[in-house]
Formats: sequence, structure tokens, C-alpha cells
Amino acid sequence: MADLVAAFASSHSVMLTCTLEDWQKNFRTFDPKGSYYDRQGEVVTYEQLRALAPPNAKDLVSDEAVAQRYAQVRAAIARMRQEVQAAKLDCLIICGDDQNELFSSRMQPAMGIYHGETIRNAKRKDVPADAWYKRAQMLRLEGDGDVHYPVDKPLALHLIKGLVDEGFDVASLGGMKDDQYEGHAFSFMHKFYLDGAIVPIVPIFLNTYFEPNQPTPRRCVQLGKAVGALVKTFPRDMRVGFMASGGLSHFQAEEDLDGAVIDALRRKDLDFLSRLDVKRLQAGSSEIRNWLVLAGACQTLDLSWVSYTPGYRTEALTGTGLGFASWYPPGAARAL
Repeated sequence: MADLVAAFASSHSVMLTCTLEDWQKNFRTFDPKGSYYDRQGEVVTYEQLRALAPPNAKDLVSDEAVAQRYAQVRAAIARMRQEVQAAKLDCLIICGDDQNELFSSRMQPAMGIYHGETIRNAKRKDVPADAWYKRAQMLRLEGDGDVHYPVDKPLALHLIKGLVDEGFDVASLGGMKDDQYEGHAFSFMHKFYLDGAIVPIVPIFLNTYFEPNQPTPRRCVQLGKAVGALVKTFPRDMRVGFMASGGLSHFQAEEDLDGAVIDALRRKDLDFLSRLDVKRLQAGSSEIRNWLVLAGACQTLDLSWVSYTPGYRTEALTGTGLGFASWYPPGAARAL
């Protein structure tokens, strides 16, 4: 039978493909143009958010402070790559959200699983030299040409059929249109963690972002529990990993929310995670839902390593809570 031997969670924010100059300079002109949510889930302007910032906000986004956080995040990405590749997986289930890449407002399933033989990541497009944000986005794509990554179709079909039997209405994706390719939640994992390691994946799509059919936190935990149980019944000896892609809080970095989630993950407090206030899971913070699926799926694994960086980038403390974590069976030794 298949064995769930490791789990991982990683932000996939565009901040992770940006340069230090982007962090220190470009976001400072980019972020004031956006709109945000306060802790009650209400839309606020950048200036309103700035008025709520603590007195030391300016110090938190000094060039020196930002450079230290940038270095911490680069080290976390390198560590995560080591962890994923050292696990010697036969398959990696990746739970991530789609942001109008394969789906749209015309059709937005709450959850779906891809079961094509392969999934394509596209070649990067040329962008103007001054298009720094688009350049960073392109780094999730391929440098030399399209790549068709392997998918574990039998396991994907096993999960779809089993979840339907358990009462989950799962969208079934057997392929993509010619102009489509895997979304950023999956291409980031291929380029930064699996690059060079041919590990079949099973993509699970979760609508974290778009009303009106986002799964509740409780439903995300239930989905994870069902996926974890189904992996154990898959009739093939194989080492399976689980990756939660996205998060944590953004587009303002909320250390209190992120810390509470990480602490609950460490305690395996599924009740706390199931009761998270959906008003706090707005915009990019909605991707915390993917970590909740992991929590349900990986109850037999212990949280082993965490790197958390509040990616503040303006005096309004806009940015992303950049989180990286790994789970292994109790007592499993890690030689990294």
C-alpha cells in the first residue's frame, strides 16, 4: 500500500521570485495603488491601512531590515528544495489554488483533481526590461521551452473516485486547452523544488480565492482527512508526499494570524483550524486553506521544521507572511 511519508508547505508568492531591489524599492510604489482588507474583512485603502500600522512600522521596512528578511527567505527556499528532494518521493500531491489560469468566473469549481498523463508548464514570454513584476512572475515558467511534467494518473483517479464515494463533489480535469498550462501554485513547485527531480504529481485545485463557493475551513480539513485515508488504500507500494502551495497571510503580512495557524499545525489542533474566521481568509490569505487540507491529510506526521518571515514591504505593513514547513513521521531522522 502507498505510504504518506512526508509533507511540505510553502508560500509561492511573487515575492519569492523578485529581486532584493524589488523588495526594497519597487513594492513601495506598487503597493499604495492596491486595496486591502482589515481584520474584520472590510475593504480598506492603503492609507487607511497605513494609519493602523504600529509606531515602529518605518523601522520594519528599512533597507537593512528588508535585506535581512530577503536573505532569510532565500535560505528557506534552498532548505525546502533539499527537504523535498531528500524525501525520495514516488509521487507528490500538490494542493493549490487557481487564479483564473484554468478556471474563470464562468466555471469555478470548489475543488478539482487533474488526472491527465502529463501537465504542461509553458515557456516564458519576453517582457520589457522595466516590467519587474511580470519578469518575476515569468520565473515560475520554463526558460528553454514547454515542459510536460508527469502526473500519477492512477492515484489521481483513485482520489477522485474515493472522494466522490465520501460525498465530495470533485471536478475531474482530464486535460487542458492548447493555450493553457499549469497555474502558478504548481509551476512554482516544479521550478523551485522539483526541478531536476522527475517526480509525478497529483494536482488538487482548491478555490480558496473567489466567492461564492470557497470551501469553509472545516470542509478543507475534512477534505484533507479523506485524501490522507485514500492514499493509504492505494494498492501500490510507493512513497507519497503532500505539498500545500500558497499562503500565508497577504496582501498584508499578519503575524498574529500566521503564528496562530502555525502553532495549531504543530499541535495538530484540527478543531482550531476548522473554526478559523473566514473574514481573515481574504485575498491571498485565503490560501491558508491549502495548509488546512494538509493538516487533515497528514495527522500521522509531526511538524519538523518551520521558517516564517513576515514579508513587510511598506510602512502600511503590506506584504506576505512567507512560510515554509515540513512534516515527517515521529522520530524520523533528517540529515540535511
